[in-house]
Amino acid sequence: MIEALASLSAFDKAVQAAAFSRADAAAAVQKSALAPAGPAPTDFSDIMAQFAAGVRNDLKAGEAASIAGIQGKASTQQVVEAVMNAEQSLQTAVAIRDKVVAAYLELSHMAI
Repeated sequence: MIEALASLSAFDKAVQAAAFSRADAAAAVQKSALAPAGPAPTDFSDIMAQFAAGVRNDLKAGEAASIAGIQGKASTQQVVEAVMNAEQSLQTAVAIRDKVVAAYLELSHMAI
């Protein structure tokens, strides 16, 4: 298992580096949330795809930070922040999934 931890791919190392600059990224995300820079997604599926990609990136960053912490390359604070961010993203994704399923069930019970 230690050998697997030592052989992180280049992508995992990039995600790990991104996890350590979380404060800068969080500030950029807050700015982009307040003033969107690019064209706003017009389709619900586009919005959900962007959200899913963000959740996936947060989970990968949390895993990479955990591995870096085990290897001694990251502080405990960095690991905890990355894991807590990943947990919050996952909880949000589960809550959205539950709402979508509830809406689908409500629609399926409507009389046509």
